[in-house]
Amino acid sequence: MTALERNASERRPLTVLDLGSGTGRFSDALADTFGGPVYGVEPSARMREVAAAAHPHPAVTYLDGRAESIPLPDNSCDLSVMFLVLHHIEHRMLGVKELARVLKPGARLCVHSGFSGQMHDHVWYRYFPRAREVDDMVFPRLDEVIAQFAEAGLGYVGLDQVDQQVAASLPAYFERFRHRSFSTLQHMSEEEIAEGMAAMQEAARRAEGAPPEPVIQTADLLVLERLDA
Repeated sequence: MTALERNASERRPLTVLDLGSGTGRFSDALADTFGGPVYGVEPSARMREVAAAAHPHPAVTYLDGRAESIPLPDNSCDLSVMFLVLHHIEHRMLGVKELARVLKPGARLCVHSGFSGQMHDHVWYRYFPRAREVDDMVFPRLDEVIAQFAEAGLGYVGLDQVDQQVAASLPAYFERFRHRSFSTLQHMSEEEIAEGMAAMQEAARRAEGAPPEPVIQTADLLVLERLDA
């Protein structure tokens, strides 16, 4: 939220689009931070149900939609946030045009994503030797993304970097990781996954008796702005 605040307009309240809101991980925090209505747009009905139950907030509304079809009026949002969503968009140029449509002139778009060729050193890369190569294949190139958004009228503002604590310790990180929720694993063989999981589990086991070291992950936050129509 601190990174989003420093890259958004200082005006309050702000109407926020949480595109690809999933289970509502950030939606209620966005409402509290920016003081206005938040629209969590998510194509999965099950995820919307979980979000509404787990993160109820009077200022948050969860809507059925996707990047290519956002159920909001033209020029209706002051800020949009995309957290690890960009590489899942099937028709990216359609999604880019939809974002340009719903954002007001001067509104900001903050895109949390990896970018091919410049992936940060994630902890799990130590245990899955081919993971960086796979992520370079899965995530788009930064220059290509900037060019696509520019074509739709969203200009480049900057690339912020955010250090996030993703787990309190390596054992806690492995407990989360073993559920295979990382989409990169879908592009790896079962043999690679089994070997990587075993290596990470062994490292987590060895770390159990030591003082916990938080797992810090650096993330890129691409910031763009809707130019005057």
